Amino acid sequence: MSNANLDAPVNEISGGGSQFASETLLNAPRGALEDGLDIALFGIPFDGGSTLRPGSRHGPQQMRHMSLNIRQMNHSTRINPFDLCKVADIGDTPLDLFDQKRNFELISAYCKNVCASGAIPLAAGGDHAIALPCLRGVASTSGPVAVVHFDAHPDTMDELAESRYNHATPFRRAVEEGLEDPTKHVMIGIRGTWSNDYEAFEWAEAQGMTILWIDDCFALGAEGVAAKVREVIGDHPTYISLDVDGVDPADIPGTCSPEPGGLRMRDMQVILRGLRGMNFIGGDINEVSPPLDPTGYSALNADHLLFEMLCLCAESRAGK
Repeated sequence: MSNANLDAPVNEISGGGSQFASETLLNAPRGALEDGLDIALFGIPFDGGSTLRPGSRHGPQQMRHMSLNIRQMNHSTRINPFDLCKVADIGDTPLDLFDQKRNFELISAYCKNVCASGAIPLAAGGDHAIALPCLRGVASTSGPVAVVHFDAHPDTMDELAESRYNHATPFRRAVEEGLEDPTKHVMIGIRGTWSNDYEAFEWAEAQGMTILWIDDCFALGAEGVAAKVREVIGDHPTYISLDVDGVDPADIPGTCSPEPGGLRMRDMQVILRGLRGMNFIGGDINEVSPPLDPTGYSALNADHLLFEMLCLCAESRAGK
């Protein structure tokens, strides 16, 4: 399905001075749900769930700017998601910067509207707390989903700093609320130092979640990781949540909680491409913090990962 009937064309660099039409996520056209989209890209400029080093509220803006480097064709898979589906950047979710509970409600309602329109939601955060309201929106139309979860941390803590709603707790709350099937949740790239309390990991394993520690990932190799994800999840409707601290900070230094010794960009690309044909119905990429990397290198790599996610969702939608 072509994007040709949207108001704005896919952005291109013009000759004679390199002028840009606009800045959108992945150089997609600007659009609205009323356009009958297959996939809706949008930003969630929220970092009220962050600890230590905030700044990811600026992630969508910088990712839009660095998207000027993104083209339409995946050279490896030969997929052009803009040819397969009607895709647009529909803007950012509304937010109340001073009311976290209200923000979760606003994000959930926004994502529900996207899903109710028939579009697949793909969000750019923001910190990882956004995964919970996004899952509320997706599950409102699909029921409990499977989750492919790239991260250095499990994000299954019960509380952090006496808060139950932050970037360390989204999947604990998602299971409790019946938004996901924990036996079809695969964590990829878990590593780093930790406190003496392993309760977050023990809880996750008790629910049936699959944890691929970073040593498991390197032992399996990128293709083996993809195969394990497919084995666990099968054809179940799947949400993909990609925390960029799952990537080695050599490639994405601009993030709140970097952990050395992680997956490199090439590993991430191979794993994501190995998930082709799965039933993807939504996703988010999160924790890009521009103040921590003003060069834009982190946002650029996040854009490339979001593009891989877009290709997966486009193939999934086009195959139905």
